[in-house]
Amino acid sequence: MTREDGRRPDELRPLELDVDYLEQPQGSALISVGRTRVLCTASIDEAVPRWLKGEGRGWMTAEYGLLPASTGERTQREASSGRQKGRTVEIQRLIGRSLRAVTDLEALGERTLWLDCDVLQADGGTRCAAISGAYVAARRALDRLGLSRALTDSVAAVSVGIVDGAPLLDLDYSEDSRAEVDVNVVMSGDGRLIEVQSTAEGERFTRDQLDEMLDLATAGIERIMEAQRDAVETPVA
Repeated sequence: MTREDGRRPDELRPLELDVDYLEQPQGSALISVGRTRVLCTASIDEAVPRWLKGEGRGWMTAEYGLLPASTGERTQREASSGRQKGRTVEIQRLIGRSLRAVTDLEALGERTLWLDCDVLQADGGTRCAAISGAYVAARRALDRLGLSRALTDSVAAVSVGIVDGAPLLDLDYSEDSRAEVDVNVVMSGDGRLIEVQSTAEGERFTRDQLDEMLDLATAGIERIMEAQRDAVETPVA
Protein backbone atom coordinates (compact mmCIF):
# COMPACT_ATOMS: atom_id res chain seq x y z
CA MET A 1 0.00 0.00 0.00
CA THR A 2 1.23 3.49 -0.91
CA ARG A 3 -0.19 6.45 0.96
CA GLU A 4 -1.34 9.76 -0.48
CA ASP A 5 2.01 11.37 0.35
CA GLY A 6 3.94 8.44 -1.13
CA ARG A 7 5.05 6.89 2.16
CA ARG A 8 5.11 3.19 2.93
CA PRO A 9 2.78 2.00 5.73
CA ASP A 10 5.76 1.74 8.13
CA GLU A 11 7.39 5.05 7.16
CA LEU A 12 7.61 8.17 9.31
CA ARG A 13 7.02 11.62 7.88
CA PRO A 14 10.18 13.72 7.41
CA LEU A 15 11.44 14.59 10.91
CA GLU A 16 13.56 17.58 11.89
CA LEU A 17 14.67 18.79 15.33
CA ASP A 18 16.11 22.30 15.49
CA VAL A 19 17.61 22.78 18.97
CA ASP A 20 18.16 26.11 20.74
CA TYR A 21 15.61 27.62 18.38
CA LEU A 22 15.04 30.51 20.82
CA GLU A 23 17.64 32.40 22.83
CA GLN A 24 15.65 33.22 25.98
CA PRO A 25 14.56 29.81 27.37
CA GLN A 26 17.08 27.51 29.00
CA GLY A 27 16.09 24.84 26.48
CA SER A 28 14.15 24.92 23.23
CA ALA A 29 13.49 22.79 20.17
CA LEU A 30 11.39 23.22 17.06
CA ILE A 31 10.16 19.80 16.00
CA SER A 32 8.82 19.34 12.48
CA VAL A 33 7.01 16.12 11.60
CA GLY A 34 5.88 16.47 8.03
CA ARG A 35 3.79 19.64 8.00
CA THR A 36 3.20 19.54 11.77
CA ARG A 37 5.43 21.97 13.66
CA VAL A 38 5.59 22.36 17.43
CA LEU A 39 7.81 24.80 19.32
CA CYS A 40 8.85 23.29 22.66
CA THR A 41 10.59 25.27 25.39
CA ALA A 42 11.86 24.29 28.83
CA SER A 43 12.21 26.80 31.65
CA ILE A 44 13.46 26.06 35.16
CA ASP A 45 11.98 27.91 38.12
CA GLU A 46 13.94 27.84 41.39
CA ALA A 47 10.81 27.00 43.37
CA VAL A 48 8.23 24.23 43.67
CA PRO A 49 4.46 24.19 44.20
CA ARG A 50 3.39 24.88 47.77
CA TRP A 51 2.48 21.23 48.37
CA LEU A 52 6.07 20.17 47.59
CA LYS A 53 7.96 22.72 49.70
CA GLY A 54 10.49 21.14 52.02
CA GLU A 55 10.14 17.68 50.45
CA GLY A 56 13.56 17.80 48.76
CA ARG A 57 12.26 17.05 45.28
CA GLY A 58 11.11 19.01 42.28
CA TRP A 59 8.25 19.03 39.82
CA MET A 60 7.79 18.93 36.08
CA THR A 61 4.65 20.14 34.33
CA ALA A 62 3.55 21.02 30.81
CA GLU A 63 1.37 23.47 28.95
CA TYR A 64 0.13 22.97 25.38
CA GLY A 65 -1.75 25.11 22.94
CA LEU A 66 -2.69 25.62 19.30
CA LEU A 67 -1.75 29.00 17.88
CA PRO A 68 -4.67 30.73 16.15
CA ALA A 69 -3.33 30.15 12.62
CA SER A 70 -2.12 26.58 13.21
CA THR A 71 -5.11 24.93 11.54
CA GLY A 72 -7.08 25.54 8.36
CA GLU A 73 -9.43 27.90 10.13
CA ARG A 74 -8.40 30.37 12.80
CA THR A 75 -8.45 28.79 16.25
CA GLN A 76 -9.64 31.14 18.97
CA ARG A 77 -7.17 31.60 21.80
CA GLU A 78 -8.49 29.75 24.82
CA ALA A 79 -7.51 32.64 27.07
CA SER A 80 -10.14 34.77 25.34
CA SER A 81 -12.87 32.35 26.42
CA GLY A 82 -11.59 32.27 30.00
CA ARG A 83 -10.95 28.52 30.19
CA GLN A 84 -9.03 25.72 28.53
CA LYS A 85 -10.76 23.07 26.46
CA GLY A 86 -10.87 19.50 27.69
CA ARG A 87 -8.60 18.33 24.84
CA THR A 88 -5.95 20.88 25.83
CA VAL A 89 -6.00 19.79 29.47
CA GLU A 90 -5.80 16.12 28.46
CA ILE A 91 -2.77 16.69 26.23
CA GLN A 92 -0.99 18.83 28.84
CA ARG A 93 -1.40 16.06 31.39
CA LEU A 94 -0.18 13.48 28.89
CA ILE A 95 2.99 15.47 28.16
CA GLY A 96 3.65 15.97 31.88
CA ARG A 97 3.10 12.29 32.72
CA SER A 98 5.30 11.17 29.84
CA LEU A 99 8.27 13.32 30.88
CA ARG A 100 7.88 12.65 34.61
CA ALA A 101 8.10 8.92 33.84
CA VAL A 102 11.79 9.42 32.95
CA THR A 103 12.58 12.12 35.52
CA ASP A 104 14.28 11.73 38.90
CA LEU A 105 12.47 14.48 40.78
CA GLU A 106 14.83 14.23 43.74
CA ALA A 107 17.82 14.82 41.45
CA LEU A 108 15.98 17.88 40.09
CA GLY A 109 15.95 19.35 43.60
CA GLU A 110 13.36 21.87 44.71
CA ARG A 111 12.87 23.29 41.24
CA THR A 112 10.04 23.27 38.72
CA LEU A 113 10.71 22.44 35.09
CA TRP A 114 8.07 24.03 32.87
CA LEU A 115 7.52 22.54 29.42
CA ASP A 116 5.62 24.77 26.99
CA CYS A 117 4.50 23.24 23.71
CA ASP A 118 2.99 25.61 21.14
CA VAL A 119 1.63 24.17 17.92
CA LEU A 120 2.64 26.47 15.08
CA GLN A 121 1.10 24.28 12.38
CA ALA A 122 -1.08 21.22 12.81
CA ASP A 123 -1.30 18.32 10.37
CA GLY A 124 -1.90 15.41 12.74
CA GLY A 125 0.21 13.98 15.56
CA THR A 126 0.64 17.21 17.51
CA ARG A 127 0.59 15.57 20.95
CA CYS A 128 3.19 13.00 19.90
CA ALA A 129 5.41 15.66 18.36
CA ALA A 130 5.05 17.75 21.53
CA ILE A 131 6.23 14.87 23.73
CA SER A 132 9.22 14.08 21.50
CA GLY A 133 10.18 17.76 21.21
CA ALA A 134 9.63 18.50 24.90
CA TYR A 135 12.13 15.80 25.85
CA VAL A 136 14.79 17.47 23.72
CA ALA A 137 14.02 20.92 25.16
CA ALA A 138 14.10 19.54 28.71
CA ARG A 139 17.40 17.78 28.11
CA ARG A 140 18.95 20.96 26.69
CA ALA A 141 17.80 22.99 29.69
CA LEU A 142 19.03 20.47 32.26
CA ASP A 143 22.37 20.02 30.48
CA ARG A 144 22.86 23.79 30.48
CA LEU A 145 22.34 23.94 34.26
CA GLY A 146 24.37 20.83 35.12
CA LEU A 147 21.28 18.81 36.07
CA SER A 148 21.46 16.13 33.37
CA ARG A 149 21.15 13.36 35.97
CA ALA A 150 17.52 14.39 36.54
CA LEU A 151 16.54 12.73 33.25
CA THR A 152 17.00 8.98 33.63
CA ASP A 153 16.04 8.02 30.07
CA SER A 154 14.71 9.43 26.82
CA VAL A 155 11.04 9.49 25.82
CA ALA A 156 9.30 9.76 22.46
CA ALA A 157 5.84 9.23 21.01
CA VAL A 158 4.21 8.40 17.70
CA SER A 159 0.73 7.76 16.35
CA VAL A 160 -0.41 4.59 14.61
CA GLY A 161 -3.80 3.57 13.32
CA ILE A 162 -5.90 1.54 10.95
CA VAL A 163 -6.97 3.45 7.86
CA ASP A 164 -9.02 1.79 5.12
CA GLY A 165 -8.30 -1.53 6.82
CA ALA A 166 -4.50 -1.12 6.82
CA PRO A 167 -2.23 -0.43 9.83
CA LEU A 168 -0.23 2.77 9.30
CA LEU A 169 2.55 4.57 11.17
CA ASP A 170 2.58 8.31 11.92
CA LEU A 171 -0.81 9.49 10.69
CA ASP A 172 -1.19 12.89 9.10
CA TYR A 173 -4.47 14.77 9.44
CA SER A 174 -6.08 13.32 6.32
CA GLU A 175 -5.42 9.80 7.63
CA ASP A 176 -6.25 10.52 11.25
CA SER A 177 -9.59 12.11 10.35
CA ARG A 178 -10.82 8.94 8.65
CA ALA A 179 -9.03 6.30 10.75
CA GLU A 180 -11.07 3.34 11.96
CA VAL A 181 -8.64 2.95 14.86
CA ASP A 182 -6.42 5.65 16.37
CA VAL A 183 -3.54 4.88 18.76
CA ASN A 184 -0.94 7.14 20.41
CA VAL A 185 2.07 5.35 21.87
CA VAL A 186 4.59 6.82 24.34
CA MET A 187 7.75 4.86 25.08
CA SER A 188 11.00 5.31 27.00
CA GLY A 189 14.45 4.67 25.61
CA ASP A 190 14.69 1.27 27.28
CA GLY A 191 11.74 0.07 25.19
CA ARG A 192 9.15 0.13 27.95
CA LEU A 193 5.71 1.60 27.36
CA ILE A 194 4.66 4.73 29.22
CA GLU A 195 1.22 5.22 27.73
CA VAL A 196 -0.95 3.66 25.02
CA GLN A 197 -4.08 5.60 24.05
CA SER A 198 -6.14 3.42 21.72
CA THR A 199 -9.62 4.17 20.42
CA ALA A 200 -11.98 2.38 18.06
CA GLU A 201 -13.09 5.42 16.08
CA GLY A 202 -15.10 3.47 13.51
CA GLU A 203 -14.38 -0.24 13.93
CA ARG A 204 -13.45 -2.51 16.80
CA PHE A 205 -9.99 -4.04 16.58
CA THR A 206 -8.41 -7.31 17.62
CA ARG A 207 -5.50 -8.05 19.93
CA ASP A 208 -3.48 -9.16 16.89
CA GLN A 209 -4.13 -5.80 15.20
CA LEU A 210 -3.11 -3.96 18.37
CA ASP A 211 0.13 -5.97 18.53
CA GLU A 212 0.82 -5.15 14.88
CA MET A 213 0.30 -1.44 15.54
CA LEU A 214 2.53 -1.55 18.63
CA ASP A 215 5.27 -3.18 16.55
CA LEU A 216 4.95 -0.35 14.01
CA ALA A 217 5.07 2.23 16.80
CA THR A 218 8.13 0.65 18.43
CA ALA A 219 10.10 0.74 15.18
CA GLY A 220 9.00 4.33 14.53
CA ILE A 221 9.92 5.52 18.02
CA GLU A 222 13.37 3.96 17.71
CA ARG A 223 13.95 6.14 14.63
CA ILE A 224 12.63 9.23 16.42
CA MET A 225 15.02 8.55 19.31
CA GLU A 226 17.94 8.42 16.90
CA ALA A 227 17.04 11.95 15.80
CA GLN A 228 16.68 13.00 19.43
CA ARG A 229 20.16 11.69 20.27
CA ASP A 230 21.67 13.66 17.41
CA ALA A 231 19.84 16.79 18.62
CA VAL A 232 20.78 16.59 22.29
CA GLU A 233 24.42 15.85 21.47
CA THR A 234 24.75 19.25 19.82
CA PRO A 235 27.16 21.21 22.09
CA VAL A 236 25.36 23.47 24.57
CA ALA A 237 26.34 27.11 24.22
